[in-house]
Amino acid sequence: MTTPWDRNTRVAVVVPCYRVHENILQTLDGIGPEVSGIFVVDDACPDGSGDLVEERTSDSRITVLRHEKNKGVGGAVLTGYRAALEDGATIVVKLDGDGQVDPRLIPKLLSPLVGGQCDYVKGNRFFNPEDLAEMPRNRLFGNAVLSFLTKMSSGYWSMMDPTNGFTAISTPVLRLLPLTKISNRYFFESDMLFRLNTVRAVVMDVPMRATYAGSVSSLRTRDVILPFLSGHVRNTLARIFYGYFLRGFSIASIELLLSVPLIMFGTAFGLYHWIINAMNGVPTLPGTVMVAALPIVIGMQLLLAFIAHDMQAEPRLALTPLLDAADARENR
Repeated sequence: MTTPWDRNTRVAVVVPCYRVHENILQTLDGIGPEVSGIFVVDDACPDGSGDLVEERTSDSRITVLRHEKNKGVGGAVLTGYRAALEDGATIVVKLDGDGQVDPRLIPKLLSPLVGGQCDYVKGNRFFNPEDLAEMPRNRLFGNAVLSFLTKMSSGYWSMMDPTNGFTAISTPVLRLLPLTKISNRYFFESDMLFRLNTVRAVVMDVPMRATYAGSVSSLRTRDVILPFLSGHVRNTLARIFYGYFLRGFSIASIELLLSVPLIMFGTAFGLYHWIINAMNGVPTLPGTVMVAALPIVIGMQLLLAFIAHDMQAEPRLALTPLLDAADARENR
């Protein structure tokens, strides 16, 4: 089957399945002819989604893959990614089977990849303010917080809606990623962005709408707060170390090295003298206040300068065209 863009473009769709019995068939029916392969991953679904797909569909593009034990949404997607790579796909789309995303949006998602503008595309439900009225308030607040945390941990400061599961990636870039190290659970999308930044891939958001009526998320906030927070802290520290001290060293590295000790010294010095003076019932001298405040002010200015540099350092040059050109030269 050929695609509307190029006869060498082979698009595969990965559909992770867990408790999507009511929506999976409709989702698969909506996938258009631009897709050459569909990998349905039954992640030990208690509803038997994989069996349902095999019994009720006749689409020759569909391959059902099964996990004996539940591996989480990330584990299911990674299984689909590996199958798509073996099948010779050039672009792999991840589409959840819960019916929240219209499969007819796939061509819109693919266009920036086919045009060589980026290496990874994801949906963005925050683009149109009118659409936010349909999003449940708890999801809206949670996504806003996660967006900020993911900006820090991934380095993609212009990106929004980080937990959006509607994504597409070029396989030349997918092969660069350490798939065995990517999180298997709900942190998968955020961890993917961190891994993409380590190879300097370009990420682009595509505006989209999502449908929430009748959908129930299996994600429970209290179960993921600590894993998400620890994951973002770990990835933030790793990204900064890789980018500013291991692979390179710049004025931003010096700004960060100076800012943290200055802020810590000023804060510790000020708190110490404020507590001691309060216990003794004496006022804190203006000179002591200045000794504490000046390092904090200078440190904050240096930290803001580092963040501004980090925002400007977001990857801008897509890797996929370069990797494709290198492969073409090797195959001559």
